[in-house]
Amino acid sequence: MSDGRAHWRSRFGFILAAAGSAVGLGNLWKFPYVTGTNGGGAFVLVYLLCIVLVGLPIMLAEVTLGRMAQTGPVGAFRRHGGGGFTLFGGMGVLCAVVILSYYSVVAGWSLHYIWLAAQGTFATGDKEAIVAHFGALISDPVTSTFWHVVFMAVTIAIVYGGVRRGVERAARWLMPTLFVLMLVMVVYATTLEGFGRALDFVFAFRTDKLTPEGVLEALGHSFFTLSLGMGAMLTYGSYLSKQDDVVSASVAIGVLDTLVALMACLVLFPITFTHGMEPSAGPGLVFVSMPVAFSQLPGPTFWALLFFVLLFFAALSSAISLLEVATAYLIDERGWERPRATLVCGLSIMLLGIPSALANGTALFGAHTERLVGKNWLDAFDYVASNWLLPLGGLGIALVMAYRVGDEARRTELALGSRIGKLGGFYLTWLRLLRYLVPVCIVLVMLHAIGVI
Repeated sequence: MSDGRAHWRSRFGFILAAAGSAVGLGNLWKFPYVTGTNGGGAFVLVYLLCIVLVGLPIMLAEVTLGRMAQTGPVGAFRRHGGGGFTLFGGMGVLCAVVILSYYSVVAGWSLHYIWLAAQGTFATGDKEAIVAHFGALISDPVTSTFWHVVFMAVTIAIVYGGVRRGVERAARWLMPTLFVLMLVMVVYATTLEGFGRALDFVFAFRTDKLTPEGVLEALGHSFFTLSLGMGAMLTYGSYLSKQDDVVSASVAIGVLDTLVALMACLVLFPITFTHGMEPSAGPGLVFVSMPVAFSQLPGPTFWALLFFVLLFFAALSSAISLLEVATAYLIDERGWERPRATLVCGLSIMLLGIPSALANGTALFGAHTERLVGKNWLDAFDYVASNWLLPLGGLGIALVMAYRVGDEARRTELALGSRIGKLGGFYLTWLRLLRYLVPVCIVLVMLHAIGVI
């Protein structure tokens, strides 16, 4: 560990920052949809089991490996994995760069909708006009690129400030504000006519709708929702001190992420059902259905503005962690100062994201990516990151911690700062999950994602 390595001001700051990394756009549009269409309460139960048996073991391994190495993904894998395992660290950095390049485009849409909401666009009650806004946005390369650049500029400014003054300080106000905004919207949603139907849609125990494919969906979402495999948790873990309890911190992060996902269900679906609309997957739920619903609520401008600010905060907290992974690589491996590393990484990712902003990439690179994976530029990046880089990164974490790190070193590192003492049975259970169940589950997720099973 270098004497000048930055560390979190407090364990609480780390939890907020790491929870911010985990909480993102996927919590607010993907989880509600997959829950309602895969058995409701039955799916939630399977999802929670997957969080406990797969997600949390990998998270604990990733955070612990980061603190043990006191460096980013490449250095951590090189030091504790050696040989070809160093490639897993490189894939983590690459994954963070690829994801942020297109994630910032979608996140930029939330800024555009904040602008629209502030102008009273969703108070008109004209459904056709409101629906047309989304189509106009994604087909307008200038507008998409502008908001992509603005979003990246905000992200760069925060990471530029460093671990304590930038990342941790932002997390300390972003995450509490996000929770307060969500709580306000949940409380309001309970007053709506569609709240009862939303509860049934999301939480009713419908085992007849829970298929083997739904189980794999729960397994995959439990892994991806915690920001695992992209080096974010490892990098954040490397800023922890030896006195911090990584076990309780990892559990707290998992609980906060799951809580936000469940609260999102209680925000989106009551509003959707109250106004007779059907839930849909992806951006359509938040950028089409929700604005139409807001236009029919009392005080539409207020609720629309509140919702899209919430969406922006969730996206920003995740983007910060992704840029920090790439920035930390240049600081740790190349010896760069943070200002230079942040600007080079941030501006490079900003440029890399422009093709995704240009009408989803079809303006310049659509033909090439159609040949590559049958998708446009944005979808091609998402395909590679979600189906290959993330699972492989998680697999690398599990294998290195379970098989390459020595038992004494692993046990000692996990117990440092722990409130459970010497851990005992917990340690053995965690290790067995990491060695046997986790790798099998990750392989299943990959095979399902690419259509083999």
